[in-house]
Amino acid sequence: MATYFVTGSEFKFKEACAVIPELEQLEMDLPEIQDLNPKAVIEAKLEEAAKHHDGDFVVEDTSLSLDALNGFPGTLIKWMLEAVKPEGMYRLAQQAGNQQATARTVIGYRQSGLAPIFFEGVINGRIVTPEGRGGFGFDPIFQPDGFQATFGEMDADQKTQFSMRTEAFKKLKEHLDRQRSVVEE
Repeated sequence: MATYFVTGSEFKFKEACAVIPELEQLEMDLPEIQDLNPKAVIEAKLEEAAKHHDGDFVVEDTSLSLDALNGFPGTLIKWMLEAVKPEGMYRLAQQAGNQQATARTVIGYRQSGLAPIFFEGVINGRIVTPEGRGGFGFDPIFQPDGFQATFGEMDADQKTQFSMRTEAFKKLKEHLDRQRSVVEE
């Protein structure tokens, strides 16, 4: 049975397939509940996907948490960026006097009829002046620790080597490989 990554983003799908090439993309417009807990957001998406399609599903939620705002906006980053744009996020972090941030991807994997399993990838960094035209979302303002470039300045291959999404998908791949080896025994 196929494993479907439910996303409309070609960027996210390409990054996931760099780790798990056998994933199939399933574009489905799923409602997204507003909750600060990424597992609650993902679980609701997985339940909705299962109502409309058969199979095993992968859904992810990527968040950006600012230390200066006690982790806000977190899972609400999409809406925050829509309201204030990357420049506004940078100004907010700068005015708060703490530019440290955490980018986090949480993946939910649900086999047909079973409870979801979660995998997480985390990258620490800082919010900087928007730089670069690559990527999407908060990529132009997020500079991972140990790098002189934002995700927006990196090409897709460079970002894919170590991003929080890649880290989470590697954990999912390890799980899937363990499952396959048990079935084969």
